Amino acid sequence: MDKKRVIFLGSKPIGYQCFKILLSAQEANNIEVIGLLTQQRAEFAGDSNLEVLAQEYNVPVFKSLKELPECDILYSVQYHEILKAEHIAKAKQIAVNLHMAPLPEYRGSNQFSFAIIDGKEEFGTTIHQMDARIDHGDILFQKRFEIPAKCWVNQLYDLTYNASVRLFQQTLSHIINGNFRPVPQADLISSKGTSIHYRHEIVDLKRIDLDWDAERINRHIRATLMPGFEPPYCEVAKQKIYFTKAM
Repeated sequence: MDKKRVIFLGSKPIGYQCFKILLSAQEANNIEVIGLLTQQRAEFAGDSNLEVLAQEYNVPVFKSLKELPECDILYSVQYHEILKAEHIAKAKQIAVNLHMAPLPEYRGSNQFSFAIIDGKEEFGTTIHQMDARIDHGDILFQKRFEIPAKCWVNQLYDLTYNASVRLFQQTLSHIINGNFRPVPQADLISSKGTSIHYRHEIVDLKRIDLDWDAERINRHIRATLMPGFEPPYCEVAKQKIYFTKAM
């Protein structure tokens, strides 16, 4: 039987870990990883450099979606560009995406922050079929878990990261062999709700109004105080006063 050809699109530490799992699973699953598309950013170097990993396994690295060849399976994990219909069509069997949030509730970006601001008690991670809309395709696999009380955004990220790696590993052979039952997101909206958020929205989320009640202020601080990024703040006399977490 011919090997199925897989192309991986991804970046960030989660993309690196999933790419590593995929590469090590080639022989056991009778697949060949024939290409990588990733994002070139300094913070993704070092231990999260997908290009270095690709070189170790002699996997070609494509520079843009224009170079995308035909394949059997297209797998995306935290890829930075939105794929169009012609890109998705390159996958003859299926194109899938690992989205680090429960669907259909949280499509798009800033999902960890909005879940905390919304006071959610449950979160999760999802593998879904890709279509031309953002995080919109049928759900193939999902793992949900409780959000701890008074959870901070970095804690929720870590919980989701670990759940996502496990979900990717546990379902990889099922994706390759077509062993799944797609669930349209529309079937779940009445019970779960739905929303879509964009990267730029985090700017407004970080702006704290001191006239808010204490609980709302607390939720916004916990939802947006992420190490390595600008902290949440309030404005006093047109000066930004940043919030930090007490040691």
